[in-house]
Amino acid sequence: MSAIQAAEPAAPRSVPQLTHYQALLALHEEWRGVPYRFGGNSKRGIDCSALVALALKDMLGKQLPRTVAEQRRLGKEVPRNELQSGDLLFFKTGSSSRHVGIYLDKDRFLHASTSKGVTVSSLLNPYWAAKYWVAKRLW
Repeated sequence: MSAIQAAEPAAPRSVPQLTHYQALLALHEEWRGVPYRFGGNSKRGIDCSALVALALKDMLGKQLPRTVAEQRRLGKEVPRNELQSGDLLFFKTGSSSRHVGIYLDKDRFLHASTSKGVTVSSLLNPYWAAKYWVAKRLW
């Protein structure tokens, strides 16, 4: 018998997966206050669809299309009363303009606001309540 024995391979460690909610809170912490910039996708400025694409890549490992219109075509529609953390929320903010955010919990959502930059807002806010359009789930 050899003095040196082959070590058994270590069992893989299970790394806990962040919930969608935890991942979104971490993203908010990292990007909070970054200003809105149409077409932007960096800490110098980011728009709503770029923020959503970044979040979903982190959460689901999925590459999303870049525009709100393309993101709107994905997933399955979810009734407002069945929203879960990570669902995409779409808003009609003008005759042809659209906005997207990501549902957190308790009627709150993460998005890149034109006035506040990356922030959390309430769906109960009269502005957002009036503009709400549809929600989609991608998982």
